[in-house]
Amino acid sequence: MKLKVRELVILGLMTAILFIAQVALSFLPNIELVSLLIIVYTLVFGPKVLYVIYAFAVLEGLLYGFSTWWITYLYVWTILAGATWCFRKMESLLGWAILSGAFGLAFGALCELSHFFFVGWRAMIASWASGLLFDIAHCVGNFLAALALFKPLLYLLRKLSQHAQIT
Repeated sequence: MKLKVRELVILGLMTAILFIAQVALSFLPNIELVSLLIIVYTLVFGPKVLYVIYAFAVLEGLLYGFSTWWITYLYVWTILAGATWCFRKMESLLGWAILSGAFGLAFGALCELSHFFFVGWRAMIASWASGLLFDIAHCVGNFLAALALFKPLLYLLRKLSQHAQIT
């Protein structure tokens, strides 16, 4: 997939917004806009969202350090983009809020999958279970953020995409 300079700049800007949103809200436990932004980016940019996801993962690793948690960022956001792509024709705001909330609830379990190879299945399940309250907060935060911001963000990004002629 070859990118035009204009597309590269816009995708770089989207990566920066994603990264800034994550860092700005990092003091809140599992309250974030990354999930919502990846959903909207996927709907607007299609498969090109993968450039944003992997650039974001590299920036996260550079800021917080590369460790086993970082491996999860290489696949969890891709899973969300894939799920979004499967439902791309959905027009229900509630449906998008449910998808975002469900991803927030599943996030802890998805992250623990990579830990299976390092600590085994018992420790993986114990770690996942100990974080369930954070997953519930993640679910609620994602659901509410999608209800409040999905439509305006999607509208703005579609306008930007049309204006910038990103296909």
